[in-house]
Amino acid sequence: MPSTDAWWRDAVIYQIYPRSFADANGDGMGDLPGITTRLPRLRELGIDAVWLSPFYVSPQHDAGYDVADYRDVDPRFGSLGDADKLIATAHDHGLKVIVDLVPNHTSSEHAWFRAALAAPPGSPERERYIFRDGAEPPNSWQSVFGGSAWQRTDDGQWYLHLFDVSQPDLNWDHPEVRAEFLDILRFWLDRGVDGFRVDVAHGLIKDADLTDWTQPSVVLGGLDPVGPPPPMWDQEGVHEIYREWRTVLDGYSPARILVAEAWVQPEERLARYVRPDEMHQAFNFPYLEAPWLPAELRAVIDSSLAATGAVGATTTWVLSNHDVVRHASRLGFPAETGRKPGIGIGDPQPDTGLGLRRARAASLLMLGLPGSAYLYQGEELGLPEHTTLADEVREDPAWERSGHTERGRDGCRVPIPWEADAPSYGFGPGDDSWLPQPAIWAEYALDRQIGVAGSTWELYRSALAARREHDLGNGALVWSATEGDVLAFRNGEILVLTNFGQEAAELPSGARVLLSSEPLDGDGRVPTDVTVWAAV
Repeated sequence: MPSTDAWWRDAVIYQIYPRSFADANGDGMGDLPGITTRLPRLRELGIDAVWLSPFYVSPQHDAGYDVADYRDVDPRFGSLGDADKLIATAHDHGLKVIVDLVPNHTSSEHAWFRAALAAPPGSPERERYIFRDGAEPPNSWQSVFGGSAWQRTDDGQWYLHLFDVSQPDLNWDHPEVRAEFLDILRFWLDRGVDGFRVDVAHGLIKDADLTDWTQPSVVLGGLDPVGPPPPMWDQEGVHEIYREWRTVLDGYSPARILVAEAWVQPEERLARYVRPDEMHQAFNFPYLEAPWLPAELRAVIDSSLAATGAVGATTTWVLSNHDVVRHASRLGFPAETGRKPGIGIGDPQPDTGLGLRRARAASLLMLGLPGSAYLYQGEELGLPEHTTLADEVREDPAWERSGHTERGRDGCRVPIPWEADAPSYGFGPGDDSWLPQPAIWAEYALDRQIGVAGSTWELYRSALAARREHDLGNGALVWSATEGDVLAFRNGEILVLTNFGQEAAELPSGARVLLSSEPLDGDGRVPTDVTVWAAV
């Protein structure tokens, strides 16, 4: 019988990007033993679970999202024994462990794809992927990373790769592909993982006719919220796959979960991924993308709660991850500024002070909402994007495939700082880090924030403790009447108020302030770009 322990519904889940979190052996690359040594700090912070980006065997053409072996750990990150120790240690600290699963594509170095290239056209080996004949590419689909989504083989066929050329798309209409991933699920469930974050969950099934599509293939947003989905995204057949996966997970106790990375619009379509017999959660990207404007944020909060509530699911909230500019930098631009595909030398630079001020306010606002929250490593330090990373060290395939028009995601993936005066800021025992860290990292290092009143780390720690104490994750939102550019709601006995305006905002008479993202004015009013939690 499936477990009824719905721990995920109010959980705060912390994303770890393994290559950039902690390096135990000094080779400049983060690893699983490094993560294990830092788990006590995460428990102290007050999170409930960790989500690990891929650590599988991979040539690392796309930072591990090109998987060559789903059942083993890449030697860069350690071994299966290290994974087992990490899972056991996390559980000892009361933390759940969620791992990334990448089912849309494999690496071109996966044994299946090597066999496909060695076999002739029409062979069973090629049926596991999407191969087609023709003198020209089968259609005009574009790769997410730029250029054609079709690559020609030496024998004249074409294979589909919606991402990098080294990431051939699997054929999810093939029963062998479906059986393989059911076995992969069981492999990691049997090792004790508590769930899976499913990469590109909306992309597994393609339109059977490979209908032409002339618009760019943008996975991170960009879908028309009104018209039909593109022929490569959000096809009906994905839901059958996740119903089958859910049956597997429901056979395990304690409860294990599936989390969808699905860039789908509108929220009602996203909610279809979290119906009772499919996934448990889906990332709330409309919230992540909402501008720093009260009306827009209120609208997306309302639509998110309504959509997930209609199917009995919990709502998730997220501000940063490994694919987007960190919100401490993103919010340092004018509120109406749209998505930025990376920031580099020569680009308009954010206002660092404004960005951090708004980031702290945004984080406190998010953590006051009912549902589950996702944090990205380093945001609890107020870490900004590395916006002056040299172009010659960039590794994101988007940089090359876009013809150097999109700087990509490396800026949010730079190894994080633990100790201000240590080599590599405490990331590892030596100076090496796979991406260079900026000198400003010292001022954000954890050892300069622990125990320091008003630091971002202490703000997060206090917020997570208060969130748990007042059971805000399981609460209900009731909007409060406000004037001007103020957003305020009650969650149980807690008032959450954010002031977006230029004039200081009043708190209700008798309100007792529990937390504030910045100090209040001398008369107790809330300054601009500040969020307050108050007991009322």
